[in-house]
Amino acid sequence: MTDDTSGLEGLDFAAVSPEEYARIVRGLSSREIGELARDEALRARVVGEVFRRMEQQFRPEKAGELEAVIRWRIAGVTEVVYDVTVSGGACSVREGAGEAKPRVTLDMGDEEFLNVTSGNAGPVKLFMTRKLKVTGDVALALKLTGMFDIPRAD
Repeated sequence: MTDDTSGLEGLDFAAVSPEEYARIVRGLSSREIGELARDEALRARVVGEVFRRMEQQFRPEKAGELEAVIRWRIAGVTEVVYDVTVSGGACSVREGAGEAKPRVTLDMGDEEFLNVTSGNAGPVKLFMTRKLKVTGDVALALKLTGMFDIPRAD
């Protein structure tokens, strides 16, 4: 890891507010995100914290009666998979692919994942530019950003 992202290695991501996360991601270049992604331990910490927060940032009133598994596949040096289950007005997250068939699968790279989850890129634009692949229920994929409090950089 070069000096560009070395400050992230010691950062306690659990203590970083969603707005700080959005600012950090906005300040990273594509090259820096690539370096972060190559550091497997750092990547796992960042991605893990994003998914841990999904349960807290879930907006059940926006999900209504939705019952679905949303699978996230993040490509990088290695592929990371998380299943997000929305059921009974609650959200739960599982690392790895579960047994349940996902209603929608989102495939993207590390840079796209960080930018979508920090509010620094719109998923529709990423989909239209083929940086985000959606398999399954595209309409559900379009509703996902409304079901979570997505941070915004100030």
